Amino acid sequence: MSAAIANTIGAELRRRGCKEARPAEPGELGGSGAERRMAGGIGAKKVDVTWATEESGLLLGISIKTINFRDSRARNFQKNLTNRRGDMLIEAVTLHRRFPYAVLAGLFFLDAGAEHDHVREGGATPRRRSTFLNAHQRLKLFTGRGDPYDRDEQFERFYLILVEANPAASSIRAFAVGDPETEIPINQMLDDLMVLVAERNPDFYEFNDVSGELLRARS
Repeated sequence: MSAAIANTIGAELRRRGCKEARPAEPGELGGSGAERRMAGGIGAKKVDVTWATEESGLLLGISIKTINFRDSRARNFQKNLTNRRGDMLIEAVTLHRRFPYAVLAGLFFLDAGAEHDHVREGGATPRRRSTFLNAHQRLKLFTGRGDPYDRDEQFERFYLILVEANPAASSIRAFAVGDPETEIPINQMLDDLMVLVAERNPDFYEFNDVSGELLRARS
């Protein structure tokens, strides 16, 4: 699932003007098109989606994590939440130490069942919050990095995305971490990342809010 998501986002970024964005189909960028292995402040790291140029280095990185299956014993999606969070924070630290101006986004995909996995059979009072709400609580400290010299472990943006994979009624719903009530269109999410990249690199890029593209800045 992560690979398919990364390929889709990479293609959309290239459509929006980020021509070197990876991953891509083999041969599309003159090589394998695979995800990049980026040199970081505490070691090299493979990154799911990247846009990097020779003149600027890493401009945009997107880390993707998924939890698709219920724990067989607890019957909820909570089991690997803390481990996934740890993986993403290590990625943010190593990339921001090397590229403090890079815009990093975290995309955490949960099965749609995570929104209601606190509900008990027979209508009994829930003993815990849903995994969806727990994820907002546990991740909100690590979003909203507004300055290149803010904390390395923070992402500029962090999103929780609920995926309903039922072929008869599939859906994707995105939410900014910390706001579980407000659904965000995927296009708006990507627009926001493009705006941040332009703000961090005003001498090189500007955002076209009509087409959603990142354009070379006019001199």
